[in-house]
This record gives sequence, structure tokens and C-alpha cells, in this order.
Amino acid sequence: MKKGITGLLVIGLLLVGLLTAYAADKTVVKFWTTDNEPDRVAVYEVVAARFMAENPGIEVQIIPIQEADIGQRIATAMAANDLPDIVRMGIERVAVFAADGIMDEDAAEATIASVGKSDFRAGPLAMVVNPATGKYAAIPYDGWIQAVWYRADMFKQAGLTPPVSWADINAAADALPGTGNLLYALGLGTDPGQNYPHQVFEQVAISNDAWPFDEDGNVTMNTPEMIAALRFYTDLQRAAIPGPQYWRGAREAYELDQSGMLFYSTYIMDDLVEGSSMEGGGKIQIAVGDLALKTGFAPKMVGPGGSATYGQLVTLGIMKGADPAAQKVVEYFLTEGYVEVLGLSPFGKIPVLASAVEGWKDLSPFFAYYSSDTLEQIANGFETMQRWLFRPDYDPVERAVIGDIEGRLLISQAISNIALEGIMTPETGAAWLQGQVEAMLAERR
Repeated sequence: MKKGITGLLVIGLLLVGLLTAYAADKTVVKFWTTDNEPDRVAVYEVVAARFMAENPGIEVQIIPIQEADIGQRIATAMAANDLPDIVRMGIERVAVFAADGIMDEDAAEATIASVGKSDFRAGPLAMVVNPATGKYAAIPYDGWIQAVWYRADMFKQAGLTPPVSWADINAAADALPGTGNLLYALGLGTDPGQNYPHQVFEQVAISNDAWPFDEDGNVTMNTPEMIAALRFYTDLQRAAIPGPQYWRGAREAYELDQSGMLFYSTYIMDDLVEGSSMEGGGKIQIAVGDLALKTGFAPKMVGPGGSATYGQLVTLGIMKGADPAAQKVVEYFLTEGYVEVLGLSPFGKIPVLASAVEGWKDLSPFFAYYSSDTLEQIANGFETMQRWLFRPDYDPVERAVIGDIEGRLLISQAISNIALEGIMTPETGAAWLQGQVEAMLAERR
């Protein structure tokens, strides 16, 4: 009996040794992803499993993380000298990590070249350039676009052109109330406790070349360009839903045939077909037949000082010290596994590769409710996408302050004080913002 047990122990130890040796022969690639919901992680793991079957010497570990935790997780990993190989992250993280010297820019350059640089949209590629080195700091992956969604049928009835320029938007604001059933021209972000007003205003500001800092790092929240942007935005309240509003009220009014314009991301596409969820439960009963087909999409805004499209770009970053196998993994997730990952959320995962657009269009039955022109505009939205945070010449401190501006809801408060409360003018609102941002910059310097 003892001999049998001893034999089993020996066999077990031999098996453990063989498995250990087998594992030691494998290259392990740690892939942190902010697509962290269980169903999304499962798809990443399916793609990774196919890759590993084709590349038996490489083990890919999919590790879900929270977007908000990336900074702390990376800091902890750096202290332990155990950085992941690949990180899925928003573009706003790339510049900070590049400045810290922990991005493998040569690996990013090589991966983009291997996938095919000409296949990438020019806009996303420009966003991942490190101005200090001139190299790509990360690889663009997917993202979403904000736009003015508008009642194309009502615009045609009122003889209006699409709401692209400030002049066109103003003309629509004056003409739409009273057209058909429309009570208001739009739902305008004015709630001081919500981030929505900031998101909409930032696109307005950039379209007039209004930025938080100039090239020398001076705060520029009270420039004539910023004042003009505040005036244009808050003047729209004359034709907007009354009271403090954010995305929920704006979305519901549009679906209920009460307003003719809506600032929203591409995530709204299914809502305009089946109705959005209400705060108290249930769904909005859309009051307009074929609302999606009657809805136009204007992602680009043209102002007196330029033009801008607002949105988000998600990247795959290859970290310093990553095994060269990480490049093969990223390439696989941008080729064989790309459309599969985009299918997790087609409205919020617009492809950065031109070759993937046709496949993306087939990923949701809801796309059939939109015109081919709208889908093409969405696919091309990256070309002009900008954010205050994306400006390449801003340093990490300036980017941190921009995050504070948004986090502390300063823009939302200023807009509310001008448009709703009437206790500020665009001039005094800009002066208040100037003082607030100067103080925050001083704190961080």
C-alpha cells in the first residue's frame, strides 16, 4: 500500500515538473482591458484562445481592470517592476504614460506598420503621436463620436440646412419651435451638477479655437474666443427646454417629438429605434414613426474660429519591457479578432481601420434603421475629432488641470449661472473660469 502511494506521489511530482517546464517554455503576455464586463471579457478570451491555438508558444492572460483605476494600478505595477504587456486605455492616459517613459513607442510603431499604416484613419494616428519623440506612443483601437442628431424631416419642412455651423444651429433654434409638434429646438445641457454641459460646450469652444491654455502654458479661459463660445452656447437657451437639463431630458424630449435637435454620442442609435430607458423604469414610447430614418447626423461643428468633432478614442498601449510577442497579440486583436470585439458595442466602438468599416456596419440590426450617409459620417468622424485633453502640446500638469475643470463641473456651473440663473454674463463667467483655473494650476505647479 505504501509503495503504491509512493509511486503515485512520484508520478504526481513528475507531472508537476513537466507542467512547470511546459509553462516555463511559454511566453506570457498580460493584457489589461477596460472592457471589463463579464460578457466582454469572455469575447476577449475567445479571441485570445484562437490566437494561442495558432501560436502555441504564447499564453495571453486577459485581465479586466476599471478605467478609473488605471493610474493607480500602473503605479503599483511600476513599483513592483511588473508592468503589464498591453493596456487598453483611453487616449487621455497615453500622453501621461508616454511622459513617464513607460510606453514602448518602437513596439507601437512596428505594430501599426505591420497592421498597415495606410489602413488607419489619419485622425486617430495623429492623436497617438508623442510630440516629444515624433513616434506613435500607442495603437488606436476604437471609440465613439458626439454629434448633433436632428430631425432631418423637420429641417427640410422648415427650409433649414443641417446644423453644422453656428449660423445654421442658430437658424434652427429660431425656426424649429412650432414646426410640426416641436415645442423646442433642442435640449441644451445646463444642469450645473452634470458633466453633459461640459461635453457639449467643449466642442463649441474648440470650433472657435478656444482652449484652456496657450502654447506658453498661460490660462486662457477669458479670451474673446472663449467669451464668444459661452455667448453662443448660452444664447441657445432661448429655444431650449426650460430648467436645468442634461442628456436624459434632452434624449427623452427628442424621442417624444418635442425637440428637433440633440447633442449625443453614437451610443444613442438603438434608443432612437426602440426607445431609451427611463429613470423610473420602462422605456420611452417613441412618438415618431421611423424616427431613426428621419434623424440626421452632424458630427462636425464649424465655428468662427475653426471646426471640431468631439468624441473618445480608445487605444492599445504596449508597455516598456513587454515581450515582442505583445506586438503579435495587438496585431491579432486588430485583424482576425477586430470585428468580433467591435461587435461587443457597435455604437460605441467605431473602427479606426478603413478596412473594418463594412464589417462594422453589419454588427447590429439597428444600423439598418439609419441611412448609409449617416453610417459613413459616423465612420469618418475620427478625422476631425478633438478634445481639450488631446491637444498634443499640453504637458501632464495642464492635462491634469483640464481633468479637474471637468471633474469639478466648472463649465457646467458657469453655463447654469449665465443661461438659467442670470447671475453671470459670458464675460463675467469667463473671468470666473479664469480665476478658478489659475488657482487650480497654481495648486498643481
